[in-house]
Amino acid sequence: MTDFLGPPPRAIHLPVRPALVLGTATVLGLAMFCWPLFAHPQPGSSAHTTDAPFVFMATLPVLILVVLAELSRGGIDAKALALLGVLSAVNAGLRPLGAGTGGIELVFFLLVLAGRVFGPGFGFVLGSTSLFTSALLTAGVGPWLPFQMLASSLIGLGAGLLPRKPRGKAEIALLVAYGVFAAYFFGLLMSLWSWPFLAGTSGDLGFVPGAPLVDNLRRFAVYTVLTSTLGWDTGRAITNAVAIVVLGPAVLGVLRRAARRAAFDAPVEFDQAKAS
Repeated sequence: MTDFLGPPPRAIHLPVRPALVLGTATVLGLAMFCWPLFAHPQPGSSAHTTDAPFVFMATLPVLILVVLAELSRGGIDAKALALLGVLSAVNAGLRPLGAGTGGIELVFFLLVLAGRVFGPGFGFVLGSTSLFTSALLTAGVGPWLPFQMLASSLIGLGAGLLPRKPRGKAEIALLVAYGVFAAYFFGLLMSLWSWPFLAGTSGDLGFVPGAPLVDNLRRFAVYTVLTSTLGWDTGRAITNAVAIVVLGPAVLGVLRRAARRAAFDAPVEFDQAKAS
């Protein structure tokens, strides 16, 4: 019956200015991942150990700006913040269950579903808060964490930007396809940031500073297929697909009911009148 009620309200609305900030953060985030293809760092250095905190400091202010901007505009209330906290905690609890064994990671399917229901702004914030919270719980804080947060935020953002029309089986098929894409996208980005320092400069896998872009792309393709795609990424893609097919309809229904009952689009006077 919920399919006939129209889409639920967005938990975080994105007017022009916050949308521009979010778009800028997305472009800068992707640039941080792709820098090895366009820069000439010293091979074998630990540059990311020093620049990762800067990415971390660049990511969190963006999230804070989105939240503060919407708070000032009445676009996010205590209900949305509470929902964000609950979903972040659930995602943080799901992540250690598979421990990443064979790519079995349950954190992404809920991120995709939540981004789908609550919108791109909420998905972006949830991606970062989920990975940050789970890292604290599992002692996974390290130079890789800011990059994981950025990649997860982009996945949540993309889920919120998917077409709103498909429902039922067509929607599940769309989300399965996106979940598979998200699995390989996450693995690709995480391989790209670590590639210059893990592969070195030897053989057909290493990053060669100053080499033509096509040559480095070829080396990176071989590196990521052998070290990530054939194992972790494919396992993550299968996990996402199975979880969305099996749990997706029920979880989508729960999230949509929560969104409608929270009445994110309702004015403050409505909530006050109801409370009285």
